[in-house]
Amino acid sequence: MDAIRMPALLTLALLCAACAPPAEPPRDKPPEPQATQLRDAIQAPIDKAKAVEDTVQDAADAQRAAIEAAGG
Repeated sequence: MDAIRMPALLTLALLCAACAPPAEPPRDKPPEPQATQLRDAIQAPIDKAKAVEDTVQDAADAQRAAIEAAGG
């Protein structure tokens, strides 16, 4: 019985070793991001809105200063 069991176990062990995934090679540096165009397309309106917010705030400050100067 041992004469059948040993070759069967050896065969099973070799099959299991053959099914293991290959080792991944080490990476020196992280991969570059691929979605730069999409990120830029999303970020552009946000940057534009921030610029408009600054303009609106400056106009509001000027209006407040003009009201204060007029005696209000």
